[in-house]
Amino acid sequence: MRIPVHKLLAISLPLLGAAALLAAPCLGKTSVDFNPNLDFTQYKTFAFIGGVEHLGTSPLNPDLVRNTVHDAVARALAQRGLKEVQPSENPDLAVRYLAESANQLNYAGNDNFGGYDMFTGDWWSQSWTLWYTSVTRNGALMIDLIDAKKRDLAWRMYLQQQILNVDKLPEKVSQEIAKGFESYPPTEKDKDRIRKEHAKAASKSKTPQMQ
Repeated sequence: MRIPVHKLLAISLPLLGAAALLAAPCLGKTSVDFNPNLDFTQYKTFAFIGGVEHLGTSPLNPDLVRNTVHDAVARALAQRGLKEVQPSENPDLAVRYLAESANQLNYAGNDNFGGYDMFTGDWWSQSWTLWYTSVTRNGALMIDLIDAKKRDLAWRMYLQQQILNVDKLPEKVSQEIAKGFESYPPTEKDKDRIRKEHAKAASKSKTPQMQ
């Protein structure tokens, strides 16, 4: 049984991903989505326009998150032949991110022992959680590549993870971002797969729901 302290926001933000916010060596999920009708070879330059951090009570440093994301994305795109420019220099792609984190207070035990409730709610929760608590930190990172001229989303990455070691944040996030960009630019096979996924999702949304 758990007592939520902060609720991790569900984001439908333009790319990012992070993905889940940065962290641990396990318990993570990274995914990529993109517009399959675009010719990604047309993009030659990009500009990092920053992002937004909703870090709650997490000890994550916003500047560290920003610099880590910027460096990792810039490195990945440069390796693919794109050049970083300033936002005022009319870039082909604008790069932005959204970082979220939340803490969850957990306590262990059986809901019922000795035939009686454990009395872990209301007033009694204060004394209970004082002795039997642990905190889980969760994070999410979303990175967007936006067609700056059309002002439309081109590519997005999501990263979600449990944060086990803040000190390993930069290294872990950089690794996950590099992994996500392995599929950039998308191949024709990737585009066909995404078209099918989008078509399937669209058909489901049009299916009448039983009342």
